[in-house]
Formats: sequence, structure tokens, C-alpha cells
Amino acid sequence: MKPIIAIDGPAAAGKGTLARRIASTLGLPYLDTGLLYRAVGRRVLDAGGDPADAASADAAARSLRPEDLDRSDLRGPQADAAAASVASIPGVRAALLDFQRDFAVQDGAVLDGRDIGTVIFPNAQAKLFVTAGLSERARRRWLELRGKGLEADILTVEEDMRQRDAKDAARAAAPLKAADDAYQLDTSTMDAEAAFQVALAFIRTRIGMI
Repeated sequence: MKPIIAIDGPAAAGKGTLARRIASTLGLPYLDTGLLYRAVGRRVLDAGGDPADAASADAAARSLRPEDLDRSDLRGPQADAAAASVASIPGVRAALLDFQRDFAVQDGAVLDGRDIGTVIFPNAQAKLFVTAGLSERARRRWLELRGKGLEADILTVEEDMRQRDAKDAARAAAPLKAADDAYQLDTSTMDAEAAFQVALAFIRTRIGMI
């Protein structure tokens, strides 16, 4: 059976970049589970609804299609806020649970998100919790937005991220936290290569060489 690797952490900590490279290196499928919630939030906004409204969010989650994950507007402050709102709704998380588990159960996978190691795959063979300081994460997100040609104020980005962190940590449904057996990787002073090497070394202590 191929391994399941869970990589959790807050926004802009580097978990997505890391997870994609780990998946490529180990020859495993990759899923950015955060895109599921972003896509649900976008579907609610498209319909003129409120992402915090449980009925609207539940309906959007149940009708989610694979092509919704390919949208070009799933990043940025509005998408971040919508994703945080729908992710706090138990019905949305329940609707997306089977999608995530089905993705990995047969061929293994690397999945990144906020509750992979605690809720989706608590028995994953390797778990990492990737984090970084708030100011550094805000700087990274600001640079990402600017690289896409989007105007952004770094202080606003940091405040939006602070609020998102608080909402993720406080929600009743699967709050953001490290699994008890997760390796905690702080990337505040690491570049992508250094983080990758540390993570890969840890993963191989759990799954061996594949």
C-alpha cells in the first residue's frame, strides 16, 4: 500500500510548495485540499450568497465539480475570507470528507491543508505541520499577489491573515492545530530547498525509500 503523507499548516507557510515537490519526488498524487474550500466559497459568491450561511455553503459543497478547482480566482483576500467562512461549517467539511479520502486511499497521496493529519487521515504514515511567523507569511503572500499583478497593501494582507488564523484556530469543526504526532517545521528562516530537505528526511524515517 502506498503511503499517505499529511502536510498541514496556516496560509503562506510554504506547505503547498513543499507538498507538491514531495509528491513529485516520491511519485505520489497531490491534492491541495484548501482549493476545495476556496472553490466552494467562490460558488457561493457567484450565486450572490453569503459564505457564512450554512445552507448556501452546504449546497455549494454538494454541487462542487472537479473543474471548479481549475478556476483562476481562487487566490486573494476575497477568496481567502470566503474559504475561511465555509470551512467553519460542519456540513461543508462533511460533504468534502469523502472526496479527500477517496483521492488518496488507493494510490497513496500527499495532501496539504489544515486538518489532514487530525481529521481526514489521522493514521497517515507521515505528518508534518508547516508554519512560519505571521509577518513572514504576510510578506510571502504579498509578494505572491504582486507577482500576479494584483495591488495589495502588506499591512492589509497581514491583518487579513491574522483574522484568518484566528478563525481557523477557533472554529468548532476541525480547528487548525498540529496533530500530536506531526513533525513541526518552522520555515520562517528557510528557503524552499532547505524546507524540502528537512521534510524529505523526516518523511523517509517514516516510510522508507520509495
